[in-house]
Amino acid sequence: MSVETLEPSEFSPRQNAVLEQALQLLVDGGEKALTTSGVARAANCSKESLYKWFGDRDGLLSAMIAYQASKVRTFERNGERLTAASLHDHVVLFARDLLEVLAGDVSLALNRLAIGQSHRDGSKLGKLLLERGRRQIDRRAMALIDAGKRAGLLRFYDADEAYHTLYGLIVSDLHVRMLLGEPGLKDTARQAERAVTAFLRLYGTEKVLAEMPALS
Repeated sequence: MSVETLEPSEFSPRQNAVLEQALQLLVDGGEKALTTSGVARAANCSKESLYKWFGDRDGLLSAMIAYQASKVRTFERNGERLTAASLHDHVVLFARDLLEVLAGDVSLALNRLAIGQSHRDGSKLGKLLLERGRRQIDRRAMALIDAGKRAGLLRFYDADEAYHTLYGLIVSDLHVRMLLGEPGLKDTARQAERAVTAFLRLYGTEKVLAEMPALS
């Protein structure tokens, strides 16, 4: 199976540890530090193991991005019956994780590197960030809000529009400002709660609205 089709849940703990080391190398040393020799040395593994697990350098980058994206959780469990409270908790968890991952050194380094390479012919990093990063996050979050609709807790005609409203409420222009050097939020929990409250007021059904505190 190609690494491009693997989900992060299919990586072993050892592979995850290697990916953490590779991400840290990228943060500390930039693109030039991300070599198979450097990763093997930092992670205390052989180059043969790296090739076996991840393939070439693009495969390693793909796995790194997918692993980083997997840190944004939705905690949707198979067979779970969503309630207004559990939907709120799951969406808040997603919002907090999203803010913390986007504001972290790893994501900022990956995005700055992709922006710097965008003018190069054949550069794949931007495409990998979209396909293995952003779209994987989008897919899991949209599955959660679709589950909320099926449970009679959310109402919308267009799931994509509803999700991007949620994403915009959470992130706003924070990521762009941080890429330009501004410091991140001091209180991601508060921002996450505010964003989710606004989203639920826009898209929540009577079951959800009845359990929300009155506007002050």
